[in-house]
Amino acid sequence: MNTYIIGYDITNPKRLGRIHRALKNHAVPLQYSLFLLEGSQTDFHRCLDDILPLLDRKSDDLRCYPLPKRGLRKRIGKPLLPEGIILTSLPEDIS
Repeated sequence: MNTYIIGYDITNPKRLGRIHRALKNHAVPLQYSLFLLEGSQTDFHRCLDDILPLLDRKSDDLRCYPLPKRGLRKRIGKPLLPEGIILTSLPEDIS
């Protein structure tokens, strides 16, 4: 299992909505334009296969960063989910 952070900057509001909805099919939104994808390399490539055709490669920006398997994962600030709510697809240490 691999973990990726996927972020984007999309210049067109209509395209932004389509890309956001498509990414939610593969990854967990951490912030509006920042997602966490946990899965195999096949899952990651399947996600990119869905997202890349939606991008305008001249004006949009999509970035994907693999996270180390044993790296430090901490959140500072407002919790992603309300207290007592657990989303099982998130790693326990960043929920």
